[in-house]
Amino acid sequence: MNLAAKDVAIIAEVKEAQREILAEVGKVIVGQREVIEQLLISLLARGHCLLVGVPGLAKTLLISTLARVLKLKFNRIQFTPDLMPSDITGTEIIEEDHSTGRKAFRFVPGPVFANIVLADEINRTPPKTQAALLQAMQEHEVTAAGATHKLAEPFFVLATQNPIEQEGTYPLPEAQLDRFMFNLWVNYPSAEEEKLIVKSTTSGKEAQLKEVLDAEKILSLQKLVREVPVSDHVVEYAVNLARRTRPKQEGSTKNVNDWIEWGAGPRASQYLVLGAKTRAILDGRPTPDIEDIRAVARPVLRHRIVTNFSAEAEGVTAIDIIEQLIKE
Repeated sequence: MNLAAKDVAIIAEVKEAQREILAEVGKVIVGQREVIEQLLISLLARGHCLLVGVPGLAKTLLISTLARVLKLKFNRIQFTPDLMPSDITGTEIIEEDHSTGRKAFRFVPGPVFANIVLADEINRTPPKTQAALLQAMQEHEVTAAGATHKLAEPFFVLATQNPIEQEGTYPLPEAQLDRFMFNLWVNYPSAEEEKLIVKSTTSGKEAQLKEVLDAEKILSLQKLVREVPVSDHVVEYAVNLARRTRPKQEGSTKNVNDWIEWGAGPRASQYLVLGAKTRAILDGRPTPDIEDIRAVARPVLRHRIVTNFSAEAEGVTAIDIIEQLIKE
């Protein structure tokens, strides 16, 4: 299936929109260009992101700024050990009709009813509460008291984790980690970037942001991503890359067999292709190539590879293995 002429024109618009979004977010956030680009890829591919980074790297500010530029409703949920599922999804309250005197239940939507939801420190809450958010991520709906409530589209979840403090946390199981399209690591800024951060945050000047896209436009772009044609050799490369992470399978290398406990599942192949499609569109190209698959391989595969004790003993990480597989 080839893209229509109007779709090719839209792709050119998307490239310009991405440039504007990066410029607007850059008024508030110094650096982090790669993270912002990957957030946009995940949003347009209808995925969700897990952000890992130490406190103070402006993760929350980045997400709220992106929501403002995209004209989307944003809610932040601080995950704590005492957080209940109803604190996320919403609850039913008894309400009295003063005209008739009758009492009835009314559903009060929780903070998950937004376009962009930031789940801050998702591993600080018990699995029961984590599961309430993960159902919303997968189904784009919430069930409360037997009734199903649809979430507003587009729906995009960003969960954060602190890589340092692991006491009193409930790590996400591998099956739940698999729901996230990307695992993004937010790194420390460079010395020059840190100087700019200090100057901008310690002055009284406030940035004026321009809205670049809106919900309706984002939904049409999400639909366009699905229609982007992909060459068979690109799909084959994505599937082979995901399959080569699985130990004791046909074609798996000695290093993979020695270091990996569990490899990436079929969802990884899907997200590699969707990520490549979206990256191509944002770059103004009508179809992705193998380089696009390689560019999204790290954030897609990083949390889907479970290394074993041998890898840990030798100081080998999931990223080291992905780099090896890409080179091969």
